[in-house]
Amino acid sequence: MNILTMNHLNLSKLVALSAILAISACSSPERSRNLNDASIPVSTTALQVCSNCHGMHGVSTSPNFPNLAAQTQPYIVNQLTAFRSHGRSDPEGFEYMWGLSSHLSDAQINGLASYFSSLPPPSGNVDKAGTPAMLTDGRTIFEQGIEAQSVPACSACHGAHAEGADQFPRLAGQHADYLVKQLMVFQLTNQRPDGIAMKAVTHNLTPESIANVAAYLESMAPMPK
Repeated sequence: MNILTMNHLNLSKLVALSAILAISACSSPERSRNLNDASIPVSTTALQVCSNCHGMHGVSTSPNFPNLAAQTQPYIVNQLTAFRSHGRSDPEGFEYMWGLSSHLSDAQINGLASYFSSLPPPSGNVDKAGTPAMLTDGRTIFEQGIEAQSVPACSACHGAHAEGADQFPRLAGQHADYLVKQLMVFQLTNQRPDGIAMKAVTHNLTPESIANVAAYLESMAPMPK
């Protein structure tokens, strides 16, 4: 056997060994997807599990899934707890979150909420949020409400910049499609019993008003520091 052949065989063995080591190294990330293991750091769970829908930095690329970055910590705790107990039963919450949250401990829920609330907030999506007329009307609803229809200003609970506070979620920069769906859930169903106050708020909103205020909220940039 000549030297070139021996070198080729040695190189092949080295490549094979590297592949085995790489596979072994990947076993730890796979195990990190086990939500039953409370010892796994919440940051790992967020990156290995939550990011599949909510983005690596808590900003979802799909309007079907809400942005979690800079969301208020108490609100996230409340929603994860509601999913775990099956108290929140809107269709997409049921489909995606019941199973994922079923074995989360209180400590995991609190940890995930703290992790996502500490991330930088999403930027406002001005380009795709809606027409100028929609944004103008949406801003009026957000800041002033609709007195003739007994609709209060959204800012009264969610903050002047829609930054959220305590149990009231951040709405600034949230996907308009997601907001529309959730406002319709509040208006037409009892699938989110913890948001019973929103049923009264949304009762007299027209589909047009819902679309406009959602478009405005999506366009909102983070609150200036």
